[in-house]
Amino acid sequence: QVQPVESGGGLVQTGGSLRLSCVASGSIFSRMIMSWYRQAPGKQRELVATIGSGGTTNYADSVKGRFTISRDNAKSTVYLQMNSLKPEDTAVYYCKSSGAVGTTWGQGTQVTVSS
Repeated sequence: QVQPVESGGGLVQTGGSLRLSCVASGSIFSRMIMSWYRQAPGKQRELVATIGSGGTTNYADSVKGRFTISRDNAKSTVYLQMNSLKPEDTAVYYCKSSGAVGTTWGQGTQVTVSS
């Protein structure tokens, strides 16, 4: 299983938007469950959103209505559209792929939301 590679993080003001991308190349991508997690300094990593192989999605309560997870199987890419960002969204965001082969984590991309 190929390690996912995240991109798109950066610094944004409160209320702004960012779009994270995660590339997890491989012919088995479409069968994988893809997830976004985040981890703030000194805090436990938490699940943000998940998208199944069939496109079903789930979100943490803290991001519902603001974040949207999607996938493009042709590009082996998962996205996290983040709108109405808040300072509490500041964290390193990690992409995770999960399937029959196992679970693989990306290295993470930093998202910082200034007040």
